[in-house]
Parts: sequence; C-alpha cells; structure tokens
Amino acid sequence: MTLRIVPVSRADARAFVLDHHRHHFDPTAWIAQFGAAVDNVLVGVGIIGLPVARALASGERSTVELLRTATDGTRNANSMLSRNGWHLARALGYERLITYTQAGESGASLRAAGFRILAQRPARGGWDMPSRPRSPRLCESCGEPIRTSGVARTLWEVSA
Repeated sequence: MTLRIVPVSRADARAFVLDHHRHHFDPTAWIAQFGAAVDNVLVGVGIIGLPVARALASGERSTVELLRTATDGTRNANSMLSRNGWHLARALGYERLITYTQAGESGASLRAAGFRILAQRPARGGWDMPSRPRSPRLCESCGEPIRTSGVARTLWEVSA
C-alpha cells in the first residue's frame, strides 16, 4: 500500500470534495487540482487558487491559497496533499502558500507539511459587508445556505 500523488480531473476533484469535506463545498474557482491515491484508488484531493481574502491577493504572482484538501481518512494523505500543494505552487512560480484551519482543527498535517501559523482570525459573521454585498452560497444538493460563519480560524503559511 503506497500513497502517491496523482493527477485528477476538475470534475473528480469537485465530486470528491462534495463527498468527503467536513464543512465546505467545492470552491467556485481555482487554479489547479491534484489527488492522492493508494493502489489507483483516489483517497484525497487538493485544490489551490488565488487567495479568497482580497488583502492577501497581491497583484503579483507571490501568494496562492490551498483552498481545499479532502480525504477519506487515509493516514498521511492530508499531509501529502498539503506538501504537494506547496511543490505545485513553487512550480507555478508562487513564493508563498497559505491556508486556513477552523477552531477545533489541530493543524497537525500542516505542521508535518512545513506550514507555520501566521495569524489567528476571530470568528466573523460572514462575507457580506456593506462595501461588498454577498449572498450566501447554497448547498447544491439540499438548497440550504453553507454555514461556515461564526468560526474562529488559524491562518497558516509556507514560503520560500
């Protein structure tokens, strides 16, 4: 049983996240996706894209965000995906990879992949602000709003 990185289609990455991620659905847009497999069976996916937070999205190609990792629980798959996200970001010319964990998530797989804590972010009401109104994103299968607001987060980074 050897865990390895494999290419994965956009559709397969989207489906895997919808089936396996604990609290998020697939991102609306991203740059690249990749998978982890054991014996040719997909056990996890990673997705990188431009930072969601505008303040972290510089006009240069310096920062990219690990938007999602999702696994079926296979040991070390999340660490491998996080580390591969950094290798892919570097190969694409980026100098820094960021990601977030929610309160209650240890970040052990990120530490194992070389990430360090950059900041603690307090819980917030959501993305809807007077300066940029946002409608809540709805679950594709049940039509309910996606509820990820009101949770404190930790910002992580790995850089050159």
